[in-house]
Amino acid sequence: MKTTVTQPSLPPLDEFYNSLKQIWESKWLTNGGPFHEQLEIELAKRLGVKYLSLFSNGTLALISAIQALKLTGEVITTPFSFVATTHSLWWNGLTPVFVDIDPITFNLDPKKIESAITSKTTAILPVHVYGKPCNTEEINRIADKHNLKIIYDAAHAFDVKTDNNSILNFGDLSILSFHATKVFNTIEGGAIISHSPEMKKTIDFLKNFGFEDETTVVGPGINAKMNEIQAAYGLLQLKCIDVEISRRKVVHDFYIENLKNVEGITLKEKANNESENYSYFPILVEKSYSITRDELYEKLKRNDILARRYFYPLISQFPPYNDLPSALPENLPISKSISEKVLCLPIFADLSVETVKIICDIIKNTD
Repeated sequence: MKTTVTQPSLPPLDEFYNSLKQIWESKWLTNGGPFHEQLEIELAKRLGVKYLSLFSNGTLALISAIQALKLTGEVITTPFSFVATTHSLWWNGLTPVFVDIDPITFNLDPKKIESAITSKTTAILPVHVYGKPCNTEEINRIADKHNLKIIYDAAHAFDVKTDNNSILNFGDLSILSFHATKVFNTIEGGAIISHSPEMKKTIDFLKNFGFEDETTVVGPGINAKMNEIQAAYGLLQLKCIDVEISRRKVVHDFYIENLKNVEGITLKEKANNESENYSYFPILVEKSYSITRDELYEKLKRNDILARRYFYPLISQFPPYNDLPSALPENLPISKSISEKVLCLPIFADLSVETVKIICDIIKNTD
């Protein structure tokens, strides 16, 4: 199968140099400079959201979002995520309550949420795993019924839509990560999506030490501001995001075509009403495959192919969470099973189909 990949039309390098020159000459390096303000506007427009607040990274955005909603007690969340999800709760003095995941989407299973709700529960923190949208309708129904807040960890879900509506418009707040490994990045960075000018104002105070003006502090904020160089880099990234996603799609489709009939390898499916950003390519290595998941991982690594067992181990298996009652393995059978089978294969815009074919051939030939 021969596939031609169109090279991306990247912004001229001079454009980034010009941005750096402007920053150097203006001496405005942080604190809501012109590049920061422009990036907030451009991202909100691109993502179809009303209010977006930039942060220096996604973890600080998540910590600040929890502060903005004044959460207390317990928060229901998933064990199948990056540790920043629950670390943000720990840093806020909250107790994560783990609920098992859906075996198809790998997201928090709505059918298991209500049984985990107690008098101490104040919120639900689901994750759009690999950019696959959660069942927002059912989660919203449960939250409304029990008067709970919802924060979506949307670190993987840049530009993802359901029924042509951004998934960032669901819940009370959504959090994005712009880490260097993400589809869209600002080297390091993140954002909180909110739905009112009042909440955006609160969030913007929180990320800047709680300052309202030069002499007024309205609360115990944190320093989580995105600097001008990160913002300038993000504006250039935004100009080539469509090419980035389209090239990732070529890689994704090539994997699908070459691995769809491999015995013991399960591929994830996409619902018809969902868009994708092709941020990850997870496979499940089943017992019927000729070698174990870890053996395949090591075999790929010996061939200089760096796949990731993502997410393994589960967050619930790490201190300080593994002694929580909700962290018991018998409470999380689906999460445990998926974490022991999942392997995320390399996917990025500059990955050639020739290299993808080599990866697929290694997976298909396990002699």
